[in-house]
Amino acid sequence: MLADSEFVNLRNRFKKDADLLMQGVSAGDSNEKSQEEKDAKPLPRINRHSVFWIVASVGLTYYFDCLRVITENGDIKSWWFNVGVILLGICLALAMFCIVYLEWFKGIQHYDHEYPAIAPITTAAFIAASCSFNIALWPVWSFLTPVLLFTQFMGVVMLISMLG
Repeated sequence: MLADSEFVNLRNRFKKDADLLMQGVSAGDSNEKSQEEKDAKPLPRINRHSVFWIVASVGLTYYFDCLRVITENGDIKSWWFNVGVILLGICLALAMFCIVYLEWFKGIQHYDHEYPAIAPITTAAFIAASCSFNIALWPVWSFLTPVLLFTQFMGVVMLISMLG
C-alpha cells in the first residue's frame, strides 16, 4: 500500500492540475470575441479558393464551348432547360435582392432574421433548377454534365460572394 504522504502528494498534484485547467477555461471565456467584434472585421472576399472556382468555371465554359452548344444544339431538352432558366432566374433575383437592396441600400447585414423565408425558397429553387439543367443537358455531355454544372455553380457562387 501507498503511504499517506504519497496519497497527499498525488491529491495535491491533481488539485494543481485542476486549478490550472479551471483558470485556462475562465481565461478562454474572457478572450472569446463577441458577435459585434466578429462582424467588424470581415473575411477577405478575394482569395485563392474563389479565384480557382471562377477560373475553372470560365475555363470549362471556353473548353466545352457551352454558349454555342446551348444556343445551337438540338439534343437539349428545351422544356427542362426553360424550367431551369426560370428557376435559376428566381435564385439570382433573390440573391440580388438580398445583396443589392437589403445589404447595400438598406444596410441590413443579417437579412435572414428579417426575411427568414428567403433562404429555403432560394435553396429549393436552386435544387430544382440543377435537376432541370442536368436532365436538359444530359444528352449533350452525358456523365460530364453534373461535373460541368457543379463547376459553373461554384464559379457563379464565388463571383456573387465577391459582391456581397
